[in-house]
Amino acid sequence: MRFSQRMRASIKALAIVLSVAMPVALIVSAADARVGGGSSSGSRGSRTFSAPPSTSTAPNAARPFERSATQPSNPGLGAPAAAGAASRGGFFNRPGLLGGLAAGFLGAGLFGMLFGGSLFGGLGGLSSIIGLILQIGLVVIVARLAWSWWQRRNASQNAYAGGPAGGPAHYEAAPQPQQPDQIKGFGFGLGSGSAPPKIGPDDYEAFERLLSDIQAAWTKQDVTALRRLTTDEMASYFTDDLAENARKNVVNEVTNVKLLQGDLAEAWRDGDTEYASVAMRFSLIDKTTDKATGRVVDNSDQPIEVTEVWTFLRDRGAGWILSAIQQV
Repeated sequence: MRFSQRMRASIKALAIVLSVAMPVALIVSAADARVGGGSSSGSRGSRTFSAPPSTSTAPNAARPFERSATQPSNPGLGAPAAAGAASRGGFFNRPGLLGGLAAGFLGAGLFGMLFGGSLFGGLGGLSSIIGLILQIGLVVIVARLAWSWWQRRNASQNAYAGGPAGGPAHYEAAPQPQQPDQIKGFGFGLGSGSAPPKIGPDDYEAFERLLSDIQAAWTKQDVTALRRLTTDEMASYFTDDLAENARKNVVNEVTNVKLLQGDLAEAWRDGDTEYASVAMRFSLIDKTTDKATGRVVDNSDQPIEVTEVWTFLRDRGAGWILSAIQQV
């Protein structure tokens, strides 16, 4: 009788955990199919290993690059990226389900050892397995709470110097003081103060146009257009991602791209090359379908909102092209 009551209590607790954990997992996976795969990729010239200043559009810290062809010129420049890579390394630090399972098995083993069993002695019965699943669910919840706290802490402390402090901005927020180079209707402004080169309305229109054109070329799998609109490095990443989709026999379509808010994080020159890092919040429909059946396998026809920092470059006498995408 006592075992039956414990079983019912465990199953009820498991249902509660799954009801919380599953929507979180779906939200995370829904952001990983679009252009760039939801990762930080590319190069920012001499500032590849320094963080772009935060802005009202992206008040939280931008993630270091997970894919970049730029190598640090000295150990000091590479320290932040190396530290980030080290923190993600190791089997138990892997993101997603694999890391959660590893942590859960370790927790179950240690629990068993504390109570006189072997490392895997806690997995002997059905109740122990349910207990293991509950532990995994608790690890997920605790990790999510810790991550939310960390994001709030970054926002409040303005982790990257040079940008305005405060919480995440919304398109409907109270109007900010008008900047000389602000684009009417789209909220583009100078997020971290004026910096050479001068970025004007024509440049902002070019950034918005690239946002849409690159997404359209990705959807059409037009590698030639992607190479024209991006650096060779970014084009190579996009080509590899398209090849991976082809291997999986799926097609990712990104449509209805609409810029909601954006502002300039910083602009600078490296020799004859000009750079501009721009925080952009935009909506889009991100849907992945099976190539053979047309069945939707990831995301849906419902629009989602995304905030990313895009870095553009242009050589003397040439137009802007995409050089990097960073998640925030």
